[in-house]
Amino acid sequence: MIKQTAGRDQLGEFAPKFAQLNDDVLFGEVWNREGLSPQMRSILTVTVLVSKGLFDASFQHHLMNAKQNGVTKAEMAEILTHVAFYTGWPNAWAAFRAAVEVYKNDPGVDGGMFGLGQPNQAYAQYFIGNSYLNPLTDPKETVFLANVTFKPGCRNNWHIHHADKGGGQILLCTDGRGWYQEWGKEARALRPGDVVYIPAGVKHWHGAARDSWFSHVAFEAPGEGCSNQWLEPVEDGEYGRLDQGQD
Repeated sequence: MIKQTAGRDQLGEFAPKFAQLNDDVLFGEVWNREGLSPQMRSILTVTVLVSKGLFDASFQHHLMNAKQNGVTKAEMAEILTHVAFYTGWPNAWAAFRAAVEVYKNDPGVDGGMFGLGQPNQAYAQYFIGNSYLNPLTDPKETVFLANVTFKPGCRNNWHIHHADKGGGQILLCTDGRGWYQEWGKEARALRPGDVVYIPAGVKHWHGAARDSWFSHVAFEAPGEGCSNQWLEPVEDGEYGRLDQGQD
C-alpha cells in the first residue's frame, strides 16, 4: 500500500487542497489501483518526466521509487537509453546523472547470498511477475536445493505438494521481504532468517512483498509418491491488501 505525505508536509498550509489531491488521490488511489503494477507505474512516470525535462527533487524521488519497486540498475540504464532516442540526448544525460546517484550503491543484481540465477522460465506460467531460479545441488546426486528469487510483486500460484508418505517443502528465507499463506489462514510476513515448513497436502502460496525483492532456498522434503499440483493465481486485490499497515 503506497502512502504519501509529501503534499501535506510541504504544502499543507499554503495549498491544502492540492496537498490532499497529491497525497490521497494521486498516490493514495491512482498508484494503488490494480490495473498496473507499482513497477510499471514507476517506469511510466520516470519516462514521462524525462520526456518533459523535469529533473527536480521529484524526479529523484521517482527514481528511488522505481528502484524500490524492483527496477534494477541494468533495467533503468536500458530504459533511459531507449528513451534517449525519443526525448533527446540532453534529457537522457540529465536523467542518467540522477540515476547514477540513486543506484550508486546498488550491485545491479539481487538474489541474496546464493545469487540470482536465471529467469525461471520453466515455471513462469505458475507465477505472477518475474522470478529467478539458482539450483544449488544436483538432484541426481542428492536432495534438490534451489534459491528462488521473486521480484517485487511476484508470487506463485496457489499449489499443493502431494505425497503418499513424507514429502512437503521447507523454505529458508535469506533476503528481502515476502509472504507465505496457507488456504483458510492469515498470511505470514517473511524476512531473512525465517523458516517455513509446508506439510504435504497443504494448499498454499509464497512470494515477494509489493515493494521488496525476496529470496528463499527451497528444499523438497523426501517422500514417496511426491507430486506438485498447481492451482489458481492469488488475486490482485487479496494480495494488494497484505502490505497495508506493514510500513
